[in-house]
Amino acid sequence: MTSRSSSFSVRSPRTQLRPSFSSRRSFALTSAERGQHGVAVEQEINEEIEEIKRYEDFTTIDWVQDAAREQLRRKAQQQEDAGFFQKGGGRGWRRKLWGSYDAGQAWIVVSLIGAAIGLNAAFLNIVTEWLSDIKLGHCTTAFYLNENFCCWGAENGCPEWNRWSSLWPINYIMYILFSILFALTSAILVRSFAPYAAGSGISEIKCIIAGFVMKGFLGFWTLLIKSTALPLAIASGLSVGKEGPSVHYAVCTGNVISRFFDKYKRNAAKTREILSACAAAGVAVAFGSPIGGVLFSLEEMSSYFPLKTMWRSYFCALVATAVLAAMNPFRTGQLVMFQVKYDRSWHFFEIIFFLIIGIFGGLYGAFVIKWNLRAQAFRKKYLSGYAIAEVTILAAATAIICYPNMFLRIDMTESMEILFLECEGGHDYNGLCDKDKRWPMVTSLTIATAIRIILVIISYGCKVPAGIFVPSMAIGASFGRTVGILVQALHESFPDSKFFASCQPDGPCITPGTYAFLGAGAALSGIMHITVSVVVIMFELTGALTYILPTMIVVGVTKAVGERFGKGGIADRMIWFSGFPFLHNKEEHAIGVPVSRVMTSDMTVIPSSGLELKDVEQILSENKFQGFPIVQDRTSKILVGYIGRTELRYAIDRAKRERHVPAHARCFFSPPPTSSMTPASAGPPVTFDAIASASGLLSVDFIRFIDPTPLAVHPRLPLETVMEIFKKMGPRAILIEYHGRLTGLVTVKDCLKYQFKVEASENPRGDTALEESQEKLWEWMKGAAGWAALKVYQVSGGRLKIGALEQRMEAAARSAGPSPTDRSARDRIMDGTEDEDPGVELHDR
Repeated sequence: MTSRSSSFSVRSPRTQLRPSFSSRRSFALTSAERGQHGVAVEQEINEEIEEIKRYEDFTTIDWVQDAAREQLRRKAQQQEDAGFFQKGGGRGWRRKLWGSYDAGQAWIVVSLIGAAIGLNAAFLNIVTEWLSDIKLGHCTTAFYLNENFCCWGAENGCPEWNRWSSLWPINYIMYILFSILFALTSAILVRSFAPYAAGSGISEIKCIIAGFVMKGFLGFWTLLIKSTALPLAIASGLSVGKEGPSVHYAVCTGNVISRFFDKYKRNAAKTREILSACAAAGVAVAFGSPIGGVLFSLEEMSSYFPLKTMWRSYFCALVATAVLAAMNPFRTGQLVMFQVKYDRSWHFFEIIFFLIIGIFGGLYGAFVIKWNLRAQAFRKKYLSGYAIAEVTILAAATAIICYPNMFLRIDMTESMEILFLECEGGHDYNGLCDKDKRWPMVTSLTIATAIRIILVIISYGCKVPAGIFVPSMAIGASFGRTVGILVQALHESFPDSKFFASCQPDGPCITPGTYAFLGAGAALSGIMHITVSVVVIMFELTGALTYILPTMIVVGVTKAVGERFGKGGIADRMIWFSGFPFLHNKEEHAIGVPVSRVMTSDMTVIPSSGLELKDVEQILSENKFQGFPIVQDRTSKILVGYIGRTELRYAIDRAKRERHVPAHARCFFSPPPTSSMTPASAGPPVTFDAIASASGLLSVDFIRFIDPTPLAVHPRLPLETVMEIFKKMGPRAILIEYHGRLTGLVTVKDCLKYQFKVEASENPRGDTALEESQEKLWEWMKGAAGWAALKVYQVSGGRLKIGALEQRMEAAARSAGPSPTDRSARDRIMDGTEDEDPGVELHDR
């Protein structure tokens, strides 16, 4: 490996001819043929630059450059092997072993990641179940046992498991206190150590896999706090689930482990292949569905999913599920608590009721997405400074409301397990299968459905680890069970009707548990707008081949109804809400304008010669752009190439640090044409080692760091085609050139800004009424806070004063900016040109 000084060349000033437009194309070919020495130097420089890029936040990776660097790495390795053979040495066992290790490194990585995800999932299942049960009582034989393990093998009652008191009010108070304690602890952990651990994380991970960089979102602390705070948030009783956060901690696990391998540490594009596999494993352990996890990653998470990524996703999900099954956290052989088996078939007359469930799923998804986004806007505008207080109050209110209802009191996964079961075989829960209690059960389930919908709307997005998969499935299950009970009652009232002619007279005709199962699938499909993966997940949960067709019917109806109210599920809508630069690969665009209508014409360009080093540094300090086009001169604007901000900053710092290049040194960004080089100019350049002997005005050559063949298109190219290029190739920016002259530059942010502008002009809407209602709600909350502060002051005899709370709320109201729903989304899209967008600061997430 050569010394670092060979990375630059400093030339004595000579008369240089500017390169022609065609020379920059041929230079790409000659630079690729520099031989073993040049490739090795290029690899060293690229590794150092990639190490710097790891720490850049809110930027986008360039898939094209990453692919080129991976090819360079492979070429360097091939040339190293070729040089080893040419020296007469045989390929020893060490080199063979290293070659095999490099080839199979991906499988080693996904195996380690899958095992770690399975172990973490088993731990979370055990802790979550114990924390959920401890709110209701405790085990007298061993305090660390949950109710199921404490009563293991008990048939007639369980004397070992005791409630906290024989008095109902005491149990009620203990339930509320434990809920508040768990939620408060979870919120404090997230707020203090890892703010990125809040929420589901699926929206951000979709953007990260697509190439967006969010420093710390997949870090070790996020993984640790997410795994610690998630069981507390679930056990607090908040209407949030762990299946969405399972994807987040799984991807965090993959990111942390892959950093120990140089192949993924240095290449962001290859790392994202591993992250796609991790997302599949996260869903696999959450639902006990490895195939469903792979399909979920394909359908929902990944914008680029080649065949090798599918195989790695499959293998990672397989390992994670196998480890979870070996751990057997529930000691029942089930991977998830609500796994169930059906041995009955269905009847064709039930399709009518299946359609009703599908319609409910679509309406539920549209309703929750609309109002949850409004709740998120209100939270971001008024409650961003009260994250811990908000979570605590939500947990207390949820506990107070949910405890009286038998289906809201218990954990949502446990309630789904109960609602999925058949009535025959001794399965019953507080009279759920009792005919005499049928109508009270219908009333209780209906109330549970309505309350849970409201709680999901206001709880999803609070500053604790929070998913929406299981809450939605619980809502769908309660609604579906209600429909099943009503259909069962209808059949029993009219058993001889021709409508029920296909029922067997000597056996049960209607199975209400299957309606709950289909309702859960419909609600999950409605909130996420996914289809195939939901069908496979629900099939793997039940193992019932006969219910694939009803599931497909329900999910298809849900998808059709949901699409009538808007495109994309809640994850896609949250991406829009947060302002991330993400182009959905499944979305079709019909804008009908050329790219020249969208491009940025007023650009900061760098001439290929004539600038001094201090001028280049001034350009960097005055602009925050992530790259700069290189032109022959500012007048002609003949396109020469493109240089990234990181590469330029790295080159300048290294030149100044190691070889003390003066500020007046001239900078060159393009090679001289080979056809016009004189013998004097064709001589070897003076390196940094020879600076001491050089005199006069020195010059620094940045040719090695520019991209001589940037992606460029014609100004009349349709914008839809440019957006497809962004989706399929993933460049950071596309240059616009006309007859060799640079006319503009376009980024993903420019495309999205114009798209939102067109959509806003086609569908104008006024948010004045929404603003007024939010302001009234905030005034009411301030009044309630003042009243509570006064009561506390009076009850404590003046010893407790929390009047400062109201003052802080007044200050927050005065300093609150416009709601995210009041401003256009195009003003909040990030493309990496900003240092830290206020819309995505940690305390605002």
